[in-house]
Amino acid sequence: MRSAAAQKIICWLIRGMTYLIVLVIASIIIKVLWNGLPVINWEFLTTMPRRGGAEGGILPAIVGTLVLSLGTIIVALPLGMATAIYLSEYAKAGRFTRTVRLAIVTLAGVPSIVFGLFGLGLFVIFLRFGASIIAGCFTLACMILPIIIVASEEALRAVPKPLREGSLALGATKWQTIYKNVLPYSISGMLTGSILGIGRAAGETAPILLTVAAFYLPRLPKSIFDQVMALPYHLYVLATQHPDIEKVRPLQYGTALVLLVLVLGVNLVAIMLRIHIRKKYRW
Repeated sequence: MRSAAAQKIICWLIRGMTYLIVLVIASIIIKVLWNGLPVINWEFLTTMPRRGGAEGGILPAIVGTLVLSLGTIIVALPLGMATAIYLSEYAKAGRFTRTVRLAIVTLAGVPSIVFGLFGLGLFVIFLRFGASIIAGCFTLACMILPIIIVASEEALRAVPKPLREGSLALGATKWQTIYKNVLPYSISGMLTGSILGIGRAAGETAPILLTVAAFYLPRLPKSIFDQVMALPYHLYVLATQHPDIEKVRPLQYGTALVLLVLVLGVNLVAIMLRIHIRKKYRW
């Protein structure tokens, strides 16, 4: 009886914590929607900022965030998946492999400002990229690589061994087995890690603050060596550094709403792609 009562209490506590988290998230979203929707219009989304960002639109920030997210995916996704394939399918079990896995897991928990300082020292100063899109993309890619590698390796391990063994028994090479029998069934799980990485990269401020972002830059980038505005940094400055914070308060919520919709939109596309692949390949 005591065991049943304790289990019921724990169940209610967990349910209550879940409801509380949902309530907090819902309240934040509702507040952003309530204060941000009145600001959203065609001019706000498609025009250049004016007067230090106190007036006008946020088009350069939207474009900059999309460019940085796309560039980060282009750099991080192939590297992360290739590393996961090597660790899962090719690397021999041993101290070196365990050390590499430990290092990857440790890097996943490193604060983003550390990656920003790393990007500043390596890409901006040492490689002389300057504060630019390419420096920002490489820095963000380094930040989300551990997430993609860990999630991709777990997805690869989830594929049953008989699929590999059957392919090898029929005369297929190691790579043919991976390409034909492993990747199609693990790609949906690998995309899950990519989704988490994309969301983190699109919403980070510290790494781009040191490597690429400019607060007021009323023009669109023309090359990968240009600085850009970005929604997270633009929102940060509007909320904390602008001389007339009360005047730009509506712009803060409008920018936050656009960033929220952008991140959710990118994640939604990736989730839909994952669901499509999962339906196509089942074991």
